[in-house]
Amino acid sequence: MPVTRLPAAPNSASAGPGIRTDYEVHFRGALDKLHGERRYRVFADIERIAGRFPAATWRRADGSTREITVWCSNDYLGMGQHPEVVGAMTDTAKRCGVGAGGTRNIAGNNSPLVDLERELADLHGKEAGLVFTSGYVSNQAGISTIAKLIPNCLILSDAYNHNSMIEGVRHSGCEKRIFRHNDLAHLEELLIEAGDRPKLIVFESVYSMDGDVAPIGKICDLADRYGAMTYLDEVHAVGLYGERGAGIAERDGVMHRVDVIEGTLAKGFGCVGGYITASSAICDAVRSFAPGFIFTTALPPAVAAAARASVRYLKHSKSEREAHQRQAARTKAALDAAGLPVLATTTHIVPVMVGDAELCKAAADHLLECHGIYIQPINYPTVPRGTERLRITPSPFHDEAQIQKLTAALAETWDSLDLPRAGTVFVEAAE
Repeated sequence: MPVTRLPAAPNSASAGPGIRTDYEVHFRGALDKLHGERRYRVFADIERIAGRFPAATWRRADGSTREITVWCSNDYLGMGQHPEVVGAMTDTAKRCGVGAGGTRNIAGNNSPLVDLERELADLHGKEAGLVFTSGYVSNQAGISTIAKLIPNCLILSDAYNHNSMIEGVRHSGCEKRIFRHNDLAHLEELLIEAGDRPKLIVFESVYSMDGDVAPIGKICDLADRYGAMTYLDEVHAVGLYGERGAGIAERDGVMHRVDVIEGTLAKGFGCVGGYITASSAICDAVRSFAPGFIFTTALPPAVAAAARASVRYLKHSKSEREAHQRQAARTKAALDAAGLPVLATTTHIVPVMVGDAELCKAAADHLLECHGIYIQPINYPTVPRGTERLRITPSPFHDEAQIQKLTAALAETWDSLDLPRAGTVFVEAAE
């Protein structure tokens, strides 16, 4: 029987029946572009060693392994391996199992999750808390829902806000104005221009790439003067600052002046998840209207119990915070003394500037291969082009010997790759 062939389509876009478009060409092209721009990201295969933070095992592509030291973890205090936190998780998993059973709208609440929300509300001195599956989701869902529910809301957003906040602003569908990073004069100009319409100021406390801090009290002054709400992201500060680890707003005595405080359970608290704390009405409104909450499986009971144990512990223990600040200061001092291009910060973030994507990746690879030190390179779009860096995050568990080893390894890497030393790399503000 003769075979009837379909006529060939003139191009893939107008392909007829029986002709399949090569869809993958688009994905390969996008990846090729990343490779060409030296922005393709490679994730190291790393397994943390329980009880020995910041030690980890690195598995190479050939299957061989090597013990390394992690210098870029956001588990800032090592709470992910704290015995009380691990114990709370394992005990609850044995009692409740490992999953939540679905969204809270379908499966209902679980007691550890309800207890966690009360713990977080207490931490920030708010009426209520609401937990999400990640800090990204809490920002995206929280900002977009709050702004949507305010008629004619104008969002004023710091230029350096995290992508999750930018997406929250975008998904709100509201008009927005971007104020220059930490620029109070520019923010005030925009507030004056906005007049009497409702306004929401969204900003961070600690900006994670440059390690600088927002003038929270002064932003609250402007919010009071011009009738704006405030939404503060404390993701890189909760657990680390303040008398009970509530963040920079607590440290500065202005926590009560901020309308909504958002945070994460995945960094200072060493677990996973995100949250907002605010008035009961705000949290209930977000719970009732945010798709990112309504249609997402709830945080598992064991994870919620572990997070609550971490929050409770850090409310009463200051030793981790004190050791964290001490070791961060000692790391900065050692790198400065070695003539490395450390960007000055007042926080625990230690950026070592490179200024070139390819060299930044080469430096990270060299440190891992030659010195057993893992620091992930930070390139565009996380930071502006020309400000590529190694972002170092000392912990209370990086001892003096490890700091000295890091300093020597960085100095050798800078010499081997002929990287710019201190005073030769300049950081320009992102547009």
